[in-house]
Amino acid sequence: MARKNIYDPKDKEPFKLSRTKVDLFVNCPRCFYLDRRLGVSRPPMFPYSLNQAVDTLLKKEFDILRKKGEAHSLMKNYKIDAVPYQHENIDDWRNNWKGIQYLDKSTNFIIFGAIDDIWINSHNELHIVDYKSTSTTQEISMDSEYRQGYKRQAEIYQWIFRKNNFKISDIAYFVYCNGKTGEDKFDGILEFDIQILDYKGNDSWVEATIKEAKKCLNSDKAPQASPGCIYCQYRAADKKLEK
Repeated sequence: MARKNIYDPKDKEPFKLSRTKVDLFVNCPRCFYLDRRLGVSRPPMFPYSLNQAVDTLLKKEFDILRKKGEAHSLMKNYKIDAVPYQHENIDDWRNNWKGIQYLDKSTNFIIFGAIDDIWINSHNELHIVDYKSTSTTQEISMDSEYRQGYKRQAEIYQWIFRKNNFKISDIAYFVYCNGKTGEDKFDGILEFDIQILDYKGNDSWVEATIKEAKKCLNSDKAPQASPGCIYCQYRAADKKLEK
């Protein structure tokens, strides 16, 4: 699929690079190069409409308390010393087409991403907050392999906000909504168990990674495929069969 916003090494204008594209580079530099330099992206995933609905409802719920300056009952249950953060740009930060942005002058990249929420504690530190939806009978843990990307997501946001001179706590929170499937009847109502998981982030890797991503895009040769990348494996298998 052809994409816009293709990187041109000769272009002097700042290049917008989203949080998800930075994570794409971490996962597979070759897929990143094909996407941002050549304009060929991975096949799109199906939209998670139910997850988006949960995100929207959570934002509405926390926005009610944001206006009042009050903590959510979940925050109280988990003894989290914070309330939803009020800021004039909160809607822009949560907008996928705007988000929170920072121009990294060393690479001329505008790094940006849309957050789910921000909480502020009694020490005036901000916490990055992400909403997640799932349905599983297994214990939800941030240590599972596929949730490593969630950790990087929080750390990139911590880095962007710090670069915008906000006082950011290392502790990020994940509000996990787990759909319950053990009920005898559906009756058009899906119930959730909701829990909050904390994670102590470390954004020290972000700056060096962005510089490596710049170096990757400046090259006239695509990098080698990542061994574990299923998209690269598919391309290689397809090319082999065609030959």
